[in-house]
Amino acid sequence: MTSGPATLPMKKNTPSHFGTRVPLWLLVLVLPAIGWTSFAQLPAMSAQTAQTAAQNNDPGATVGPTTGAPLTITLQDALRRARLNDPQYRSAITDLGLAREDRVQARAGFLPTVNYNNSFIYTQGTGPLPVTCAISVLGCPTSRFIANNGVHEYISQAGAHEALSLTNFSDYRRSSAALLEARAKAEIATRGLVVTVTQAYYGLVVAQRKYATTQRAVSEAARFFDISQKLENGGEVAHADVIKAKIQSQQRQRDLQEAELDMERSRLDLAVLLFPDFNQDFTVVDDLQTPELLPTFAEVEAAGKKNNPELRAALAAFEAANHQVTAAWGGLLPALSVDYFYGIDSNQFAIRSDGLRNVGYSGVATLQIPIFSWGSDRSKLKQAELRRDQAHIELTYTQRRILAHMREFYSEADTARSEMESLASSAEIAAESLRLTTLRYQAGESTVLEVVDAQNTVIQARNAYDDGQSRYRIAVANLQTLTGSF
Repeated sequence: MTSGPATLPMKKNTPSHFGTRVPLWLLVLVLPAIGWTSFAQLPAMSAQTAQTAAQNNDPGATVGPTTGAPLTITLQDALRRARLNDPQYRSAITDLGLAREDRVQARAGFLPTVNYNNSFIYTQGTGPLPVTCAISVLGCPTSRFIANNGVHEYISQAGAHEALSLTNFSDYRRSSAALLEARAKAEIATRGLVVTVTQAYYGLVVAQRKYATTQRAVSEAARFFDISQKLENGGEVAHADVIKAKIQSQQRQRDLQEAELDMERSRLDLAVLLFPDFNQDFTVVDDLQTPELLPTFAEVEAAGKKNNPELRAALAAFEAANHQVTAAWGGLLPALSVDYFYGIDSNQFAIRSDGLRNVGYSGVATLQIPIFSWGSDRSKLKQAELRRDQAHIELTYTQRRILAHMREFYSEADTARSEMESLASSAEIAAESLRLTTLRYQAGESTVLEVVDAQNTVIQARNAYDDGQSRYRIAVANLQTLTGSF
């Protein structure tokens, strides 16, 4: 018997093409390709895992590839993220950096500067000297341009320059005042950002609370609708009560959709402030139940006088305007400049030539006295005085406005805090009233309108309590724009 080539075993009911011989060369090509495909999928899976972990955009948070847990954000986390992404705040910080560099440049304007200059001057020569110059070379230049010192002139010198004027000094003082103003405006932007983030943060918290309240209202309306149907089947109430209960239930369903829309809108507003990649997968911590204490007005007033950035910015602007007037006066006064040079200015690039030392020094002192400028210097002085007067008006207005806002914001915060206890009590009483009214309706002692009115009162009381807590936090944030943190 002759043995044939090896074949794969065939099972019953297996198509015949599965039983054909598999060439060895095909296995050699297919198996490495399968292994390479599986290996190539590993970096893609790792990249997907890294992308999932980076969606939270939190350097301190790690999320596994299968968990997908949303990022939990507190108010302090929200403020930290907003400082990195808010364009208005970053613009104020940029202005502060620019003002700091302006002061560096202004300081350099009246300090000595040192440079090292190297140059070579070539001048066309005069050619052979005339006979008269053979007797005396005095008055017989060797180059065509008499301003130059020869056909070849080498200059290699270190030069120090100093300019002294009232304008330079006043510009430096003005830049220092402008730096203080920019620093105060950066603090204003920081406190303003706190108000903006606080409003958006607690806006989302309150929207989530109202959504939960509406969900409870939907359940209560559905329960009341079921009660009215059962009472109607027992012949205890009219069909009109069932219709009213159904309308109320449908209204609560629509309210739930609107509450969900408001919650989503609040989430989007906060996401724009916090995340550079518009991340919406996050949750906020509800800390409205622990309101911070409110100091007395005397303490607030003392902190406002000491730590108010608006007042500091107005004072710095007025000081900068005063220095601008001084600088404008400097344009009407003499200015002194001194130059000192040390090095080579010779016809040969050498330290010594013809037995002489070429290295030397020279100094130039210049006193510039302004005489006539068609009135431009006087015009600059007039402009500076007008700006100073305007800065003084803005300073006094800022002082009055700060006092008014301090009393207004403190009254707002004090009123909001005093109302929170009353709002909480009203919410509890409204919930108890709804429970009793529903029991009375089941006993036939109240009407459907009383139950509906009690349901509406509960929703209003709960929402008012949530709004009152948020109102207090925002009022405190507004007050701290004038005083700083308590």
